[in-house]
Amino acid sequence: MLPVRERARIRAARGDTHVTSPAAPLRFLLSPPLGEVKEHVRAELFSRALTQRLGRPVVVELAPSYEALERELVEGQVDLAWGTAEQCTDFEAQARAVLRAVRAGRWYYHAALVCRAAQPLTLETLKGTRAAWVAPRSTGGYLLPTRHLVAKGLLPADTFAQERYHGSYRKALLAVLEGEADVAAIYSSHPEENTVRAYLAEYVGADERRLIPFEFTEPTLADGLILTSRMPEADAAALVSILTTLAGGGAGLEPLLGLFDSEGFVLSSMPSPRPPPTRAARRAEYLAAELDAQERCMRLWSPSGLAFGRDVRHAEGRPLAAVLGPEAGDALVALARAARHSGVGGRVEYRMEVESETRWYAAEATVRMSATGGAGSTTTALLVRDVTELRALEDELYRLASFPLLHPEPMLELGPGGELRYANPAAHTAFPDLLVRGAGHPLVEAALAWARRGAEVGESPPTVHLSGRHWELTVAPLVDRGGLRVFAKNVTARKQMEAQLFKADRLAALGSLAAAVGHEMGNPLAYMLANLGFAREELGRMKQALRAQGHELSEDLNDVLQALSEAADGADRLKVIVQDLRMLSRAPPEHREPVEVVPVLEHALSLVRGELRHRARLEKDFRPVPPVEGDEARLGQVFVNLLLNAVQAMSELDATRNVLRVATYTGPAGEVVVEVQDTGVGMPPEVLARLFEPFFTTRPASTGLGLSVSHAIITSLGGTLRAESREGVGTTFTVILQTAQRTSS
Repeated sequence: MLPVRERARIRAARGDTHVTSPAAPLRFLLSPPLGEVKEHVRAELFSRALTQRLGRPVVVELAPSYEALERELVEGQVDLAWGTAEQCTDFEAQARAVLRAVRAGRWYYHAALVCRAAQPLTLETLKGTRAAWVAPRSTGGYLLPTRHLVAKGLLPADTFAQERYHGSYRKALLAVLEGEADVAAIYSSHPEENTVRAYLAEYVGADERRLIPFEFTEPTLADGLILTSRMPEADAAALVSILTTLAGGGAGLEPLLGLFDSEGFVLSSMPSPRPPPTRAARRAEYLAAELDAQERCMRLWSPSGLAFGRDVRHAEGRPLAAVLGPEAGDALVALARAARHSGVGGRVEYRMEVESETRWYAAEATVRMSATGGAGSTTTALLVRDVTELRALEDELYRLASFPLLHPEPMLELGPGGELRYANPAAHTAFPDLLVRGAGHPLVEAALAWARRGAEVGESPPTVHLSGRHWELTVAPLVDRGGLRVFAKNVTARKQMEAQLFKADRLAALGSLAAAVGHEMGNPLAYMLANLGFAREELGRMKQALRAQGHELSEDLNDVLQALSEAADGADRLKVIVQDLRMLSRAPPEHREPVEVVPVLEHALSLVRGELRHRARLEKDFRPVPPVEGDEARLGQVFVNLLLNAVQAMSELDATRNVLRVATYTGPAGEVVVEVQDTGVGMPPEVLARLFEPFFTTRPASTGLGLSVSHAIITSLGGTLRAESREGVGTTFTVILQTAQRTSS
């Protein structure tokens, strides 16, 4: 396989390089070790700082591996990349520019071989030990130390009993601390122990005392930023200017360099780039001063000799307010005076209009006491920085950081054992018992069970049902600190819609089945009823003839006639069920006529009067209502069903207290309303929710078709049937019907 440098040269010779169009964002690819959350945040801020200063968008992405980053560099798919020392060297000839990271004032570094302090090693005692490397493409964590060992005559394959890659410096060092390995390597700006300890402390904290460096490699040029040939030349020149002055610009952006553990960048080769474009951000102001007790300038310095649009050279001995002008000077004098009086220093941020532009400044004051301790010898040091760009970046950061707080749906962060680390306000609102129940909360238990079980590809996310609401969980593991992040989405409306669709599918299937069953059972039932009627009549005549003859068999026929009568009742019941089934599957009637509701109600009441007499008192409130458009027979069937349900819901033991109230009145939109109200036992919510489902019933002797058929009839007539119920109070059925259309003569 050709070396990276040669592959890139061939691509360039073929003319395969791709130049990004001016409108497209610059693609910035980071190497895999920058994968923790804090690095993602730093990378986001760094890209925004570049976007702000360059005047075009810069998008940051994380490469899944060193190999993937190198492949994208070779294929010309990236504009800017954070590469290893070797990658920077390999691509330097084809790149627009390569910027090496500066650490401790140097743009080269060494690698240190590290072991446990309690079990010190030397090159002579390395034989048979176990090595913990970072990655095959890591310079300080593998390539540099192994090259050094080879130069010393120690081939790693022959020297080490085991070599493993751990993916990051921290993990490799932890492997040594935990006894899984004996030696690891870490980069160091200087080949001496104290410097190495500073780097160790960054990765393992106080445990750095348990490690000790025992060998240093030769230096190598530092890792850095590769500005590829895909990037337009003018943008490359502007970026070189921006990045090489980022640390000393006085804009307060130095913390962004923590992304690369760097103090800045230096250009290792410059292929004569053009000067930066005129739209490059102007240099931020930086002012340092020392004032005496009368706020006169003992010393005052600015990199450009200007501050707040004024010349500040030769300011010694002059009052600060006179040097800077009252708008800037008065605020700084007040800060210096307050710091001198309190003796503890202070800080202030303020805004000014400078050269028709709004700028933000941060000023810090520190009191310095002389050795003599005299009041007149006290001085105040001032440091003023232009933080306009930093504030703009912070505004973006605060906006992004507010996402968990302002997210409208619950979001949780859980520890490995289910302990609640964080819950946003929406989570506390939706689950007020979250803190009380902790790891025992159903939401937390479902998330942990899901994570422990593992999910198949394409598997639906878990759903939790709490307090009448359905919550769909999205569970993601936290790589940087362990645990889980859980998003809970309220899918109650969707579940209800799915239930309605499922119910509609069931009803459609039931309708087809009912039509077939009704058709197939209709004729056999007719034969059965006719033959039963015929048998009863004939046996009745035989009984009369035998009785006239005084024959003793006449009495024996009573049992046979009783059995035939019960069989006829059963057949009649089957006939009613078949009719109801056919009613469910039957299309709405094409012919309708005006129907007077009150007479139909009166007739229905007369049919149930026998049942009603022993159970409740009847109250009627029939107000005049207009005729409705419908079918009189079907409406009568509905009213009988509703009245029978109401009567049967009331116990005979409470007949003196029970009331059946039937009312009619006209609604606000002119519709006709019929109410049937009882004072029976009422229904729980789960029963009420299924009241109009076919075959659903709470009475053993009922078919469960009466209310579903009534609902189908009213709906087919364009009306509405609903029920309201409270346990121990009673139930109210409400029928709403459209009035009949008047025809003009």
